[in-house]
Amino acid sequence: MPHGVVRVNAADSGVAARARLGYEERMWSWFTALWRRRAALPEHLRTGLWGEEQAERFLKQLGWHILGRRVRFGRDELDLVARAGEVLVFVEVKTRVNEDFGRPVSAVDSGKRHSLSRAAVHYLKKLRERPDYFRFDVVEVIGSAEEGTPRIRHIENAFPLNKRYRIWW
Repeated sequence: MPHGVVRVNAADSGVAARARLGYEERMWSWFTALWRRRAALPEHLRTGLWGEEQAERFLKQLGWHILGRRVRFGRDELDLVARAGEVLVFVEVKTRVNEDFGRPVSAVDSGKRHSLSRAAVHYLKKLRERPDYFRFDVVEVIGSAEEGTPRIRHIENAFPLNKRYRIWW
């Protein structure tokens, strides 16, 4: 028998099959635990995650390339970072079940714009290649997973970079 070749008899193949089954069971239990944790989230957080998934799908249909999801810098978070042609786009996703209390974009107030600007500057500092253009967009998602197809509104160039921050190039 050549060096490095191991003969497996019929009795040993059962052990290998059980080991493989153990791995598959562990992966399945990991996946179900992850799914349960998501299901255990409060309803408003589940709605927000669903809205981000819908917004991402919508932007991909426009031909955008998604570079990052839920990108965090300390306490600041960018919901989506995408590239639309030559433009780097920081996307804030606002999801509401209905518009009884106003449009979702109205929740992007000056404090939120400030934290998004701060996170965007951190993101830009981490890049190797500096983009020629960048902007902030807001995607409104109105609906819920139970209702089916949501209404989606895309607001391009929703606000400028906060005046407190400067781009160094």
